[in-house]
Amino acid sequence: MKDARPAARTFKDLIVWQRAHEFVLATYKFSALFPRTETYGLSAQMRRAAVSIPANIAEGFRKRGDADKVRFMNIAQGSVEECRYYVILAQDLSYGESRTLMKVLEEVSRMLDAYAKAILTPDS
Repeated sequence: MKDARPAARTFKDLIVWQRAHEFVLATYKFSALFPRTETYGLSAQMRRAAVSIPANIAEGFRKRGDADKVRFMNIAQGSVEECRYYVILAQDLSYGESRTLMKVLEEVSRMLDAYAKAILTPDS
């Protein structure tokens, strides 16, 4: 039996979108501390990839077919992996402590996997 949580009416009702949005906000704060030389480099790339995660979740939410929905979740997961590398790179460049940011990213990744699986698994 599925849990009794009400069906999402908008993408903002999705917990995975909420956590992904939190990751974006945290990424903006984290990357604001980067050296000025990274304004158009790592900072911009990291922010773009982070924004892509909840944006693709939102876009996929309104797709009619399950395959289309899952495709957008897969694109979001690709952006998660891109962000994972940028967080590692920023840490290795000593641009800031990224442990908390990585924890949120890991959570979003797990939730995206579960959400895609739930879309593809028929109700029992």
